Amino acid sequence: MAKNNDRTPHIPNRRQEPPATEPTEPKEPRLAALREWWDAAWDNGGVLHTRWEELRRAPALGWHGMANWIKAVLGLAGICTVIILLDGATDALADAMRRLLSAAPRVEIGADTSNTVFAVVDQPIRTYIAAHTASLPISASTIYTVWQVVGLFGLIGGFLRSSGARLTWTAWGAASIAMVYSTTPADGRTIATGLAALAWTAASALALRGLTLRPSLFIHNTAPGIELRPEIHVPAPVAPPAEGTPDNVHPLQKR
Repeated sequence: MAKNNDRTPHIPNRRQEPPATEPTEPKEPRLAALREWWDAAWDNGGVLHTRWEELRRAPALGWHGMANWIKAVLGLAGICTVIILLDGATDALADAMRRLLSAAPRVEIGADTSNTVFAVVDQPIRTYIAAHTASLPISASTIYTVWQVVGLFGLIGGFLRSSGARLTWTAWGAASIAMVYSTTPADGRTIATGLAALAWTAASALALRGLTLRPSLFIHNTAPGIELRPEIHVPAPVAPPAEGTPDNVHPLQKR
């Protein structure tokens, strides 16, 4: 009978027990945590309390003193309002411009619009536009309407001190006077051109208001207590050297 040489001790199977864990505390409900944060935010120095105080003091502090986040909100609201208004007014403006251009008065060569003083200037312009728009893809009526709109833009923009509008007004007036001079018959050319120049000059009192041709001198004095006086300094004459004294000897060395 064979002997069993395996001397490995027999270890009985033991059931593995899970590691012991520390007892966990019950989690705080979310509603209670939210209520605690809300109360802390409205205490003195809290986030919501500080924002409310800044918003309450904003009318008294004005634009420069109010908080930056209020300025950002107001600026964003203003931009959104402008975008909404522009989006709603785009169709209405396009329709109005279409009606304005289609309803422009018909320009005919040699057709007298009226017998007033205004016709002395207006009729040569109408005739000039009608005579030089035959080869253009748009009608003479549209060109005449655009000419009126540009003049109105230059007058209103110049009154509001816009440099670009004033340049437009100047070019518009010079072109109008040139059209009147070119189209008016020779016997009345001088009178018509003079009336056009006078009318444009009178309207320029509004379009070019505040504009002066007098040169201005601006002196920026940054240091207080400094007074500028125009003075002329004449150097004192140098006395001739005394007799018997060499010319190369300094006067202080003379004894």
